[in-house]
Amino acid sequence: MDVHPLPPLLHNRPRHIAERVEELADELAGRYSAFAVGYADCGTYGALDALCARRRWHRLAGLHCYDLYAGADTVRRMLEEQPGTYLLTDFLVRSFDRTIVAELGLDRHPELHDDYFGHYRRVVWLRQDRDAGLEEQARAAAERLGLPLEVVETGHPRLEQALEQLVAETGHV
Repeated sequence: MDVHPLPPLLHNRPRHIAERVEELADELAGRYSAFAVGYADCGTYGALDALCARRRWHRLAGLHCYDLYAGADTVRRMLEEQPGTYLLTDFLVRSFDRTIVAELGLDRHPELHDDYFGHYRRVVWLRQDRDAGLEEQARAAAERLGLPLEVVETGHPRLEQALEQLVAETGHV
């Protein structure tokens, strides 16, 4: 099995995810006997499902990567308990300045902060790996947003299980 990643910043423009997945698959056509899509829906609002149905591919289950780390029920419960919850993964913590601050233009237009984050009440970091440096970065990100940080230990077991299931569904175990 080979993994062919797409740019993570596609998550900031999810309407392009399905088309980029299809473009990559077309580039790789003939090299593989099966394809599996390593995305949850990720904000495509069903476009990725439609592509997978048309091409007879399987994708990771879930609405977003948060489901793959914490579980869909846990994420749903957290968002119901506090609709103003901003979720972070380890990747988002590591890349916060680039993927959040710069991409939203907050580095150039700090006055936009309240427009983007004024209705949030907390940051929940779905921590996959224990790393003191990463914890400092998570706290700095929450502080930058002016929100309290909560840490939910997730590890990788749900993601690993979802990946195993995805590979099994392709029939290439």
